Amino acid sequence: MLRKLEDYESEMFFCGRCSYCKWVNAPDLKSHRFSGICPSIRDGSFHAYSGGGRVNVANSYLKGRLALTDKMMDVIYRCTMCGACDTNCRVVLGNMLSVNEILHALRVRCAADGRILPRHAAMMDKLRKEDNWFGAARIGRGNWAQGLGLRDAAEEKVDVLLHVGCRLSYDQDLRHVARGYATLLGKTGVDFGIALTQETCCGLRAFEIGFPDEMEKCARDMVRRIAASGATKLVAVCSDCYSAFKYYYPWVGVKLDIEILHITEYLDGLLREGKLKLTKEVRKKVTYHDPCHLGRLGEVYQPWEGEWKEVLGHMLVSEPTKPVRAGENGVYEPPRNILRHIRGLELVEMERNRLNSWCCGAGAGAFEAFPDFTYRTALERLEEAKATGAEALVTACPWCERVFRDTVKQSGSKLRVYDIIELIGRAR
Repeated sequence: MLRKLEDYESEMFFCGRCSYCKWVNAPDLKSHRFSGICPSIRDGSFHAYSGGGRVNVANSYLKGRLALTDKMMDVIYRCTMCGACDTNCRVVLGNMLSVNEILHALRVRCAADGRILPRHAAMMDKLRKEDNWFGAARIGRGNWAQGLGLRDAAEEKVDVLLHVGCRLSYDQDLRHVARGYATLLGKTGVDFGIALTQETCCGLRAFEIGFPDEMEKCARDMVRRIAASGATKLVAVCSDCYSAFKYYYPWVGVKLDIEILHITEYLDGLLREGKLKLTKEVRKKVTYHDPCHLGRLGEVYQPWEGEWKEVLGHMLVSEPTKPVRAGENGVYEPPRNILRHIRGLELVEMERNRLNSWCCGAGAGAFEAFPDFTYRTALERLEEAKATGAEALVTACPWCERVFRDTVKQSGSKLRVYDIIELIGRAR
């Protein structure tokens, strides 16, 4: 369940200003050029923009020592909440400091105190009006599937409920991704359906900018749709939605009673079972970008309700023991396994990969409120991809793909950007 900012008061003092929240973990460090892990501190170039700095900001605001000036609002919200600072902090402090949770609690307090960025307020209005982040007419949500003859999971029982998400439903440039996955599932004989106009936003971005109640509404709606479909598996095409279902819904007290899979996990399973075969050669050198919400933030969330107690006169311990969730159990190998199955495809890794992946810049409302920050963050990732010698960057998240495509166009980069389904389609 959600904890208030006051509930983290003891944890805030555990920050020792070690700066692990700013850099790639030492054992994984390969070069100075790509040594940073936090887009916000790289962009802001001041300690307050780091995970540890924001913990100090949260504590000062809690104690009434800090006013929410425009500069402080910039510090609090010019952040993608990618989780890198949080997982890196676990290396040093284990379960003692929940950086991401504190940052979120700070945003919830800001929203409760009536301080929200104008662009975020506009996005929230759109979500409340049309159940999606873009304000597009809900009646058109299933238009991406026209002509495919897909089953309506709101009317028929299916084994697999395919959730596409807002970005793929309404982004005309990316609808081919949703259509590609749906077509592939149909050709492999999967018993699946979509919710068409009944599908709604997962609510993740509302949660991340400080409105957890809005995401809880979306979660309750998902519970209803799952029950109506009779599905045993919920497969998310969008990594943000996947993270919402698996990581964030339990955070607000809603656990989906169904097996939750990202589309790459599901297709990897079909490959292993021999139900999906990739026989054609695709001669390309590619690198894979780990989306934050599929990797670091793709673990199952384990709620904790307890307290910190002093023992031996000088040590604080959690009671009951607080679980350590450090991101290692995110979805890292299934997308890579799919790529390795494609004949002729050469997969090369960027220096920052898996747990140390550099964020694309789109998360937590940054894409909407700080497009300049998002552009610079994505450009850094494109430079890293280029350094591998790859001709294309592949990802498994429509938000990452959108940002990378925009940045490639704006910067004049020659790097191609693909969703995994595009390479699967060429290999079948």
